[in-house]
Amino acid sequence: MEKKWNILQKDETTTKALKESLKINETICAMLVQRGITNFEDAKNYFRPDLNKLHDPWLMKDMRKAVNRVDAAILKGEKILVFGDYDVDGTTAVASFYQFLCSIYNPEFLDYYIPHRYREGYGVSKAGIDFANENGFKLIVCLDCGIKSVELIAYAKSLGIDFIICDHHLPGNVLPNACAILNPKQIDCSYPYKELCGCGVGFKFMMALSAHYKKEADYYLRYLDLVAVAIAADIVPMTDENRILAYHGLHKINTNPSLGISTIIKLGGIQKKLTITNVVFIIAPRVNAAGRMDDARKAVQLFIEQNETEAVKLGEMLQSDNKERKETDSSITQEALEILKEDVSFNDKKSCVIYREHWHKGVVGIVASRIIEHHYKPTIVLTLSDGIVTGSARSVKGFNLHEAIYACKEHLLVFGGHFAAAGLSMLPENVEAFKNKFEEVVAATIKPESLIPEIVIDAEIQFSEINQTLFNIISQMEPFGPENMRPVFIAKNVVDTGHSKLLKEQHVKFVVKQNNISQNGIGFKMPEKLDVLQSKQPVDLVFSLEENEWNGNITIQLMVDDCKLSTQL
Repeated sequence: MEKKWNILQKDETTTKALKESLKINETICAMLVQRGITNFEDAKNYFRPDLNKLHDPWLMKDMRKAVNRVDAAILKGEKILVFGDYDVDGTTAVASFYQFLCSIYNPEFLDYYIPHRYREGYGVSKAGIDFANENGFKLIVCLDCGIKSVELIAYAKSLGIDFIICDHHLPGNVLPNACAILNPKQIDCSYPYKELCGCGVGFKFMMALSAHYKKEADYYLRYLDLVAVAIAADIVPMTDENRILAYHGLHKINTNPSLGISTIIKLGGIQKKLTITNVVFIIAPRVNAAGRMDDARKAVQLFIEQNETEAVKLGEMLQSDNKERKETDSSITQEALEILKEDVSFNDKKSCVIYREHWHKGVVGIVASRIIEHHYKPTIVLTLSDGIVTGSARSVKGFNLHEAIYACKEHLLVFGGHFAAAGLSMLPENVEAFKNKFEEVVAATIKPESLIPEIVIDAEIQFSEINQTLFNIISQMEPFGPENMRPVFIAKNVVDTGHSKLLKEQHVKFVVKQNNISQNGIGFKMPEKLDVLQSKQPVDLVFSLEENEWNGNITIQLMVDDCKLSTQL
């Protein structure tokens, strides 16, 4: 697909003032200004995230109510059930909060519950409430879900079971009748940071409980590695508290990880220092695979396990689940792309809704993302499960997927999600009507530019600026994520040296020069760009920078995203 290049503008005045203050490369200063860093104090907070700068947990609406309800349960000797979603955010939230409660309360009065993806579906489940009722639990602490479970929480109330909801998803018009709701996205919640993940909300709850019981900070800080994994996997903005938590959580992952995290790292054969990107592509898929292919409870079991032999057994189960997940999503993606290729009307549509009864429910969200890599339009992948059609939706930049699905609600049984991703279910007989309505809504509301993939380019750079010092400063901009992405550069009027070549029929090895300075790079899945390079005309190259280690030598290489003839711009 042809990609649109969006080169961010440089604020000359503020950039020069910041360069004078920081005494570092002007290109770096320009990128910092784009990220809202305009003075020395901003830069200090950015480059040296400080746990002391975390917001006061008591600022969150209902925090006092939540702490008092847990305190009352402990004083009465009530049983508490920790309930959470089956994805990475939910399982890390449950594992950390359950272990925290075990450190302040008798573990015999505690248990945790993860709903089975296929038998119970997303969020609070009737089966989970019935489990609590049958086993004498009087309080459920619900993490990473619950904000829209109005009827089910009313059902729990009728059984004499209280709920504390710790969620980060957008609330509906009606809130559940819980004894406390911790969610900074509530309209009347004055908590200063709104972008915490579910595990992050649970972390703030642990902070408040630790203060209430006068426990030292290690009672909650010991779970920073799990919080960092959740932040990375849930793709929340890497700003404010998320950046602080992810920064220190990454440090823990690389220096003193919990047994569960270290087991995943060892089984994955990872020997280098991990970044957030590694967490997203190495740790998160293995955790997610448990719920996608089988039962996510084993992920929580791994995170709370204290015996190394048992941890390895659980880790190997996750490895096996992940291997099966990869094989499954690869075959389904291939099948889906073939179906779309044969659909003569597909190219004229602004959306993609594709349905096959036999597809594995656990990977349809991944498949939707894979399809978007090939066909850049809002995509929904559906399958049949227990007589109900269920699926996952993924959006493209700038298009509100949740609103579009909401407009089709008359055809749906259940739906939920946010701007960029959603889940939904419907009766089989409604699939065609939903598909037509969704296309109608998308076609009427999507902007033409949202159907063209965009590369946001931070700054133009000269090859003469690229060195180890520059790379070291960029590395200190970690952790990267939404609103603090890895810097992307453009180098203009670059020429091929004659040594560029195709690797494995898919990847291009770039050997290019600018003003007689050569750089090596690699571009994945862009074989068509070799012809552009070999045209012998100057090209503009878009790339990020990575370290490449080979035979003990470390060099800086270009990770190329795209290239075009210089005359095209």
